[in-house]
Amino acid sequence: MPDDPYIWLEELDGPDVVRWVAERNAESLGALGGDGRLREAIREVLDSKERIPMPGWRGDGLYYNFWTDADHPRGLWRRTTAEQFRLEEPEWEVLLDVDALNRAEGENWTWGGVTVLRPSYDRCLVRLSRGGADAVVVREFDLVGRAFVDAGFTLPEAKSHVGWIDADHIFVATDFGPGSLTSSGYPRVVRRWRRGTPLTEAELVFEGNAEDVEVGAWHDTTEGYERDFITRRIDFYHSEEFLLRPSGELVRIEIPPDAGYGVHRDWMVIHLRSPWLGHPAGALLAIDFVRFLAGDRDLTLLFRPDDRTSLSSTTWTRHHLILVTMTDVRSHVEILTPDEPEWRRRPLPDAAGFSSTWIEDSDPDRHDSYLICSEGFLQPATLSLGTVGGATTVLKREPAFFDADGMSVRQFFATSADGTRVPYFVIGGDSEGPTLIEGYGGFEIPQTPEYSGVFGRAWLARGGTHVVANIRGGGEYGPAWHRAALRENRPRAFEDFAAVAADLVARGLTTPDRLGALGGSNGGLLMGAMLTRYPELFGAIVAMVPILDMRRYTRLLAGKSWIAEYGDPGDPADWAFLRTFSPYENVRPGLPYPPILLITSTRDDRVHPAHARKMAARLREHGYETLYYENVEGGHGAAADNEQASTLWAVTLEFLWSRLH
Repeated sequence: MPDDPYIWLEELDGPDVVRWVAERNAESLGALGGDGRLREAIREVLDSKERIPMPGWRGDGLYYNFWTDADHPRGLWRRTTAEQFRLEEPEWEVLLDVDALNRAEGENWTWGGVTVLRPSYDRCLVRLSRGGADAVVVREFDLVGRAFVDAGFTLPEAKSHVGWIDADHIFVATDFGPGSLTSSGYPRVVRRWRRGTPLTEAELVFEGNAEDVEVGAWHDTTEGYERDFITRRIDFYHSEEFLLRPSGELVRIEIPPDAGYGVHRDWMVIHLRSPWLGHPAGALLAIDFVRFLAGDRDLTLLFRPDDRTSLSSTTWTRHHLILVTMTDVRSHVEILTPDEPEWRRRPLPDAAGFSSTWIEDSDPDRHDSYLICSEGFLQPATLSLGTVGGATTVLKREPAFFDADGMSVRQFFATSADGTRVPYFVIGGDSEGPTLIEGYGGFEIPQTPEYSGVFGRAWLARGGTHVVANIRGGGEYGPAWHRAALRENRPRAFEDFAAVAADLVARGLTTPDRLGALGGSNGGLLMGAMLTRYPELFGAIVAMVPILDMRRYTRLLAGKSWIAEYGDPGDPADWAFLRTFSPYENVRPGLPYPPILLITSTRDDRVHPAHARKMAARLREHGYETLYYENVEGGHGAAADNEQASTLWAVTLEFLWSRLH
């Protein structure tokens, strides 16, 4: 596009931009926010004290949890004993009250996570984000005294990575000043920082290149296996991995650059994304780590994918490896035990129906127990405590937030333009209400069965039907499913989604005027493509925190890190295909575009709000029905607390409901 008349909307918070956003927000809230009952119904779900307080182990035998509700909108970080957690109302020890901290400091902190010192578990590094952004402030916290440490490890706001080495040293990858960040805006330099010394004097450990995505380091504190590791992410899917010896020597871990790996005690497991040494893409391999470094390549095959089955996750306990796989987007779990000549394996019982199962946490330093969770579209989550070789005990059950009687979950397969079978789920009853289809299709992220009290109460219980499309670009069928929609093949994901929409109509499950579409982030790019390429298939579209301007996306915030996914608009060969599906470049007048709602956040420092702003302005220029809502806080999630989230979802679902009737 030779001239972009809306480039001024890329200025984050200039006076003209702030005025434009305020006007658009007023229009949208005026049109969609009048009835507060839907918002309150959603808020009740998000604030419910009956939700499962999903716990994590930190190695001291306690369960840790971060909790938000109406009384604590920014949240409590707290812990309790295993015995107390089993009770209906456990007694929690509050470690940090973020709302109280905000009042004391006049800030708008949101919780960004925590890294606890092992094996003493008496200190931690707390990450706090202003308004939900990816950039965080890091502050050392005393878990015994329940207070921030005076003159402790502290980092100013940045997209930092930190990790404990011991009580007096940490690895730091952060913004050290000019030249210390990559062109994607992430750390390029790792240093070892000693307590009591200035950050500027921290010892240099590793430097990546300016065109890398980022670098990082971490320390394995496992007794008898203490090791340091370095990773250099060259692009989103390729990296160089190193063992850092005490002498400072870097030893390259010679795995394929696109493979994932993990080391636990003696063992290294390798997850392939491309074929290697006779093993297929998607396979999981294991080998003794020391022997591998010495050149041994006698790898044990732990998992071989097929056309219907892929690896979802791996989790170590003290002596065992838990594998979660998916067959046609349904979870299966196996326990593997290292042995010679082959590892022993034992399957766990599958959850009923179309469900998703995952390992919530384990404590591989101490024991062979694990926290396992399962849920489905109509099945609230169940959290259980399992022990390898022992019993599995239900700890908590999520309440049902809507009446699912008469509703069902069905799986169908649509045929895409090139003949590929694309699975999708249909959730709901036999009502003739509107249908909403969701999709993502990128970054090898699968769309799995998930219980949503918000969707159930605000959509299904009102008579709507919910559809989840498992299109290419995601991770439902492993690396090949993802690669099929990379770069110049991105339109395959769009064709898949369009095929599902057409299949719904062909089966008599809906009609185009009653079919809405919803997607966020990369799914927002999908929504932009649906609007500009397949407008006749939908009655309304919502794009949340979307990527839409493929001409300038690499110049906006973290956009350059996604070149491996989409292509480089600065390369004429790549721009030749990017321009064909960039939604912002392909808006045309006089076409049957359905109404669209664009949602974003000023504090999203991953996907710039200018994508949504500029798209809204261009669509309005051509007279299309376009609503726009920008939350000031929220980061890439577009909401910093439950009040903001309930407003966002009420606006979204009210827009779709009103336009699809």
